[in-house]
Amino acid sequence: MNSKIWLSSPHMGGTEQSYVNNAFDTNWIAPLGPHVVGFESDIQEYLNQSIHVAALSSGTAALHLGLILLNVGHGDEVICQSKTFSASANPIIYQGAIPVFVDSEKDTWNICPEQLEIAIKDRISKGKKPKAIIAVHLYGMPYKAKEIGAISKKYDIPVLEDSAEALGSSYHGEKCGTFGDIAVLSFNGNKIITTSGGGALVSKNPEIKEKAVFLATQARDKAVEYLHSSIGYNYRLSNVLAGIGRGQMEVLDDRVKARRRVYEFYKESFNDIEELKFNDDHEGFYSNRWLSCVLTPSEGIREGIRLSLEKDNIETRPLWKPMHQQPVFKDYPQYLNGISDELFEKGLCLPSGSNLTDDELNRVSSAIKTYFRA
Repeated sequence: MNSKIWLSSPHMGGTEQSYVNNAFDTNWIAPLGPHVVGFESDIQEYLNQSIHVAALSSGTAALHLGLILLNVGHGDEVICQSKTFSASANPIIYQGAIPVFVDSEKDTWNICPEQLEIAIKDRISKGKKPKAIIAVHLYGMPYKAKEIGAISKKYDIPVLEDSAEALGSSYHGEKCGTFGDIAVLSFNGNKIITTSGGGALVSKNPEIKEKAVFLATQARDKAVEYLHSSIGYNYRLSNVLAGIGRGQMEVLDDRVKARRRVYEFYKESFNDIEELKFNDDHEGFYSNRWLSCVLTPSEGIREGIRLSLEKDNIETRPLWKPMHQQPVFKDYPQYLNGISDELFEKGLCLPSGSNLTDDELNRVSSAIKTYFRA
């Protein structure tokens, strides 16, 4: 059997081991340490904004703390982009709140401004003004931040920006992760850079960062004894994993270039296959191309390609199944236009790792072309 081609595997840059060795040599194996502070500073410098970063154990932890810091509690409603991974929606349930799912628009596949405003007006008319909006930069493609920001301001509803897939992406020259009232990043093993497992909460308000760090370290009050007046969480990133992140930050721009090169390879390679459509960057939008995705004419063809590549030991997967289709979320409010359903039915994520070789890319291309010639 041919060797495995993964959808998005970790890609080390070369200096990560030196940071990890330093953590061991200096005995900073505890959850906190100088690499955590350094990693936060590296992210802040990269985002090039007057922002503040709290390094956490996962992007999901960052979303959970983000909701807490936006005062989302039991019975509150939170609007959430339906076309996303379940981690965007799960923390709403952690807080005992109610997710309200909003569909996508065709340009970016992200939350639709028109459907968003329809949802807000309808929830307000029912006496339930949403407490927050979770908007996602899907597969690294920025959402329409100008339009979403205007709606947020109009109705005075804060945005929790899910930038878990979009580190290195930008919108009209500004980096993703800097648009929301609070934003989150992910450094999971399949992301554009990784700390094995990790994430971050981002805010332009230093008090938000301080509160996030407080909550993430079991909400221990300043006292000689262990004193707690708030419920806390064990959500801080370890110094060892932060060391990996520091090495990864050194090669982030290279990883973005490599993933965009993969996307351009697929576009050129399949230029003569009319059945395959790509979601290109629009004016002012710059995607890191975390995953290269393609639309097929039908679910049958999508599955035909996926199964054909699976036989050749090539990993692919359908686009995220919308949250409103998930059994656990099916009974919550939904404001739909059919776009996310169509994207799921027809869309496929292709191998996109920054460490893919030319031979591996050609193997993927050949397998897909063979499917259409059959």
